[in-house]
Amino acid sequence: MKSVYDILRRPIVTEKSMAAMGERKYTFAVDIHADKTEIKDAVEKVFGVKVENVCTIKMLGKKKRVGVHLGKRADWKKAIVTLTPDSKSIEFFQS
Repeated sequence: MKSVYDILRRPIVTEKSMAAMGERKYTFAVDIHADKTEIKDAVEKVFGVKVENVCTIKMLGKKKRVGVHLGKRADWKKAIVTLTPDSKSIEFFQS
């Protein structure tokens, strides 16, 4: 079985994801093989919150070129986690 820290890779910090935090939606890069229930359990255990909904998106890696050599970045998975209205917020960006 995977550890919760193997499932949650890192938070996604963009203007769009920061604006969604006002609606209690948090965005994470997750393990590509993790399903929605594993992601929900991992977020609840790590941050001590209640999760209402999880949406996942499989992001395809971009094609890159260095000189004559062609390559491709790795595919990855993004999860948008919505918290319940009575849950506390995730405090990893507040200082």
